[in-house]
Amino acid sequence: MQKPPDNPADPFKKALTEATRTLADDAEMAVSFTVDPPGMTKDTMRLPQVTRRMTRDEVLLARGTADSFAMKRRYHDEGVHGRYMPQGQMARDLYEAMETARCEAVGARHMPGTASNIDARIAHEADRKGYSQIRSQAEAPLSVAAGYLIREMASGRPLPKGADTVADMWRGFFDEQTSGTLEGLDDVLSDQSAFARLARKVISDLGYGDQLGDDPDDMGDDPEDGAEEEQDEGPENPDAQGEEEQQQEQTEESDDGPREESAETEMVMDDQAEDEMSEETEMPQAEAPPEPPAPQPFSDADPNYTVFTTQFDEEVLAEDLAEAAELERLRAYLDQQLEPLKGAVSRLANKLQRRLQAQQNRSWEFDKEEGILDAGRLARVVANPTTPLSFKWEKDTEFRDTCVTLLLDNSGSMRGRPISIAAICADVLARTLERCQVKVEILGFTTRAWKGGQSREKWLAEGRKQSPGRLNDLRHIVYKSADAPWRRVRDNLGLMMKEGLLKENIDGEALEWAHRRMQARREQRKILMVISDGAPVDDSTLSVNSANFLEKHLRDVIAMIEKRKAVELLAIGIGHDVTRYYERAVTITDVEQLAGAMTEQLAALFDSDPRARARVMGMANVARF
Repeated sequence: MQKPPDNPADPFKKALTEATRTLADDAEMAVSFTVDPPGMTKDTMRLPQVTRRMTRDEVLLARGTADSFAMKRRYHDEGVHGRYMPQGQMARDLYEAMETARCEAVGARHMPGTASNIDARIAHEADRKGYSQIRSQAEAPLSVAAGYLIREMASGRPLPKGADTVADMWRGFFDEQTSGTLEGLDDVLSDQSAFARLARKVISDLGYGDQLGDDPDDMGDDPEDGAEEEQDEGPENPDAQGEEEQQQEQTEESDDGPREESAETEMVMDDQAEDEMSEETEMPQAEAPPEPPAPQPFSDADPNYTVFTTQFDEEVLAEDLAEAAELERLRAYLDQQLEPLKGAVSRLANKLQRRLQAQQNRSWEFDKEEGILDAGRLARVVANPTTPLSFKWEKDTEFRDTCVTLLLDNSGSMRGRPISIAAICADVLARTLERCQVKVEILGFTTRAWKGGQSREKWLAEGRKQSPGRLNDLRHIVYKSADAPWRRVRDNLGLMMKEGLLKENIDGEALEWAHRRMQARREQRKILMVISDGAPVDDSTLSVNSANFLEKHLRDVIAMIEKRKAVELLAIGIGHDVTRYYERAVTITDVEQLAGAMTEQLAALFDSDPRARARVMGMANVARF
């Protein structure tokens, strides 16, 4: 007989996984069930957890979420979506909500069974956010209402309870402003490009046209592609080329007179220039203008590393990127993620604290003529105050003043579970090390925009310089400075949960930035721990430079830090082998192992036995937990 499954929900999960892959038309997609917020990346889908009880609400929510993500995977083109993406935040929210509604409506037309499942997901979301209790338009998000209304019009289905409350708050305004624009909605649902243009028109009708940015259809194709096409078309159209040459000859013949005069003028100017040069040659050397100083290199590690512009880079405090109320809300969400891991994380924190405090234990020298009175000899001193050797001295500890910097990769590939675990571990380590009198600094690195941002726009406007170097706007975030008490900045780590924060990663410059900050510290010992999920990636930079441009700079920075030996450098790679870059590195295959890896690595650094340190650190070898 076949053994029954240990978990009654496993057969359902397996069936839903296969159904979801079929609906998404992606047989290789990884599907997982987790207590984390649902989400979807390039090759992974996270669905709500289904417990052993398999309640009706759990099953419906899992089905609805799976169907919604599957429809978006099947009918959504990220390239088209990015082409028409508005610039302003409110316009982006409206655009995203309408595109999600389009995918779900198109899916419901081809697979009607998905519609009721998605209704259950929408109802659950509306109930969780308390939409049914909304009493004023100010409490109802316009972007959410727009998505609901588009879905209602496209599918012809009534909205679930709660969702209808939000939609009704804005229905009159929405209909009044967009009545003419949405008449052709049914005709463009299956064409994402046409729908994106319609969505931008709706956003403009709603009063957010100033956030749309340039119209991509007016800009045409990439100018580089256009230039190549014109060059390719030249030989294929000899008639047009002949007409152009004939016009050019006619123009030259008609301009003979002025050109002769121009030549004479140029000869006179050349003579004057030669006279001026001879006068300058005779000028005494002391009066010669000084040569301008050579520009400072952008990188201490590699003087040849180039950056197109630093005008739009920023080093910013976490509290400057979000309001205090938003940081508090995001921190509360992060604490929810910490709840299931609280027991394991607490054990690791206690283990680390014991290891560190063992290095800080006081030791004493007894039987001294002076010093601190030895309490063990108090009775003898009372009986005979002249008794010698009744004092003790505290011996100096070898535990040096230490500062630890955690440099967290804030790239888009860290979105979801990895960034949550990284933030939680940074939280726990900062609190633990602070108790042990170890200063902790927490830094993050990403870019301000996808696809180059303002740096690329400036590059395009200035004529597309060849090999411009790094071509994106850096964003370096200070979540916690080394001198800031943890209690004052604990909310800052919640910023990593903010939607839209995580973008590209330029590791080399971030590592050099963190190293410079550490060098300015007064502590005797400095430890820099990098947490990343792979190699540096920035599409804008790599599209106009050599393929190894960013990777080479990262290697150069690492080599510089390890050669100077002022800072102890180690790295933890999440799902990717980073030992090809860092001498001291650990690779973990599951982000849940990050807490243990970080704790062991830091504890090993404080171990007085060099053999024990080498064993835990693994040195150049990969340690897989």
